Amino acid sequence: MIAILSALLPTFALIILGYVLRQRRFLPDTFWPGAEKLTYFVTFPALLFSNTAKADLGSLPLLGIAGAMLGTIAICTLLILAIKPVLKVSPAAFSSLVQGAIRPNTYIGLAVAAALLGTHGLTVTALCVALVVPTVNVISVLACAHWGDNDRTPGVLSLLRDVGKNPLLMACVLGSLVNVIGIGLPPVIGPFLEVLGRAALPIGLLAVGAGLDLTAARQAGIPVGISTIGKLAISPAIAAGLCIALGLPTTDMAAVVLYAALPCSASAYVLARLMGGDAPMMASIITVHTLVAIASMPIIAILVHAV
Repeated sequence: MIAILSALLPTFALIILGYVLRQRRFLPDTFWPGAEKLTYFVTFPALLFSNTAKADLGSLPLLGIAGAMLGTIAICTLLILAIKPVLKVSPAAFSSLVQGAIRPNTYIGLAVAAALLGTHGLTVTALCVALVVPTVNVISVLACAHWGDNDRTPGVLSLLRDVGKNPLLMACVLGSLVNVIGIGLPPVIGPFLEVLGRAALPIGLLAVGAGLDLTAARQAGIPVGISTIGKLAISPAIAAGLCIALGLPTTDMAAVVLYAALPCSASAYVLARLMGGDAPMMASIITVHTLVAIASMPIIAILVHAV
């Protein structure tokens, strides 16, 4: 237990530090959008590409991981739809709750996997990214288009184009392609991407902390509380059940369950704002999820380790 807590502490300490730096105006406010852009388009893709290009993909139970991860998203989506009449929120707010139920913060996920599960766990998490990113993007856009306060009806080609342009997804796909072809990374390119990828986790986690909105968190109501329980407790429980049913090895199961236990991504706020979702509620969901995850993820890591 102490080893798990010690491994996770730097991850969440960086998030807290990011919040403190933003509040103290240690860096100008204009720094953080640039840091997020650098992380999203450069350093995290470098980390994912490098890791998947070198990984031993043949040793992974790919179908089992896909079944557990996508099954978890499907069940969580159906659950939030099932309780819609009970929630008694506006359609725009419900679109934000759908996003809160399924969107994971990949930055935290990769940092946790690297800290607890090593290279193998990081590879499984990269595979989860490749599976989850396009799936939740499509579901989230459809939810915002249907329930959001807008007149947009996204076409199939538009959805596919937006998903295809996601740099995290493309990094995983291209890295896997290089891996399967067997060409490997050239002597200069490989070390360059590794060094670049090392910058992803600290910058990404600082940016997560800088984006926290405690004012929005104080306005959280019962729907946000339900969202938090669903994303941080019910989702990993579903993932654990599916992993056990599919017979996944311990490390693979841990990676999938921890990925399912991640708080909601900040990208959900951007989509809510652009497509007529409840942006203030979305900000509240993201902040409350992240703060509660500081306590919930170590507990889940300990439970998974004990299985």
